[in-house]
Amino acid sequence: MKIDIMTLFPEMCETFLNSGIIGRALKAKIVDVKCHQIRDFAYDKHRRVDDTPYGGGKGMIMLAEPIYKCFENICEERNCRPHLIYMSPKGRVFNQEAAKRISNKFKNIAILCGHYEGIDERVIEEIVDEQVSIGDYVVTGGEMPALILTDAVLRLIPGVLSDSICFEEESHYNVLLEHPQYTKPSIWHGKEVPEVLLSGHHAKIEEWKIAKSLEVTKKYRPDLIK
Repeated sequence: MKIDIMTLFPEMCETFLNSGIIGRALKAKIVDVKCHQIRDFAYDKHRRVDDTPYGGGKGMIMLAEPIYKCFENICEERNCRPHLIYMSPKGRVFNQEAAKRISNKFKNIAILCGHYEGIDERVIEEIVDEQVSIGDYVVTGGEMPALILTDAVLRLIPGVLSDSICFEEESHYNVLLEHPQYTKPSIWHGKEVPEVLLSGHHAKIEEWKIAKSLEVTKKYRPDLIK
């Protein structure tokens, strides 16, 4: 998969992307992620990317043209038109199903990070394919939401994790939340690891995991059971 992130703070994104599992996948060329500085496509010497809103109001609005030119450049570099996602509190809330849909459906995506009071609506209408939110709250910019989406999508790509089981048993992948996990020592602060996990009886262990997943989901996210 190839992902292009359109941002005013590429260095912020690159620090995250070059670390950990995603960083290793990039070095191994399993996936390809590039960050693009929107200011590079500003049309004045001050590299201005925002202006005051028509109709009044506080804050600044990101200009349409630099964003459009940035996306146009990505299309030329990739020799295709990536599916463009705008990280916005107006979008559909991102979840594991959305991550699976994106990873399965698209080979090329671009992610637009907003800032200030938002971006000119006309460029959204012109080039954005879908708007995605990471939750019903507002953060200072689209970079962290973009990185969350990137991480959640890329870890589903074959080869990024060592085995598909690494994500198939996790919370939300199959609707239910993940069962409790334990490691050594078998007794810590007087608390013992459930005996079934030490039994070596794989069928009983699987039954325990399913039962505990249901129990945890009912306790913390009963809405998922519905």
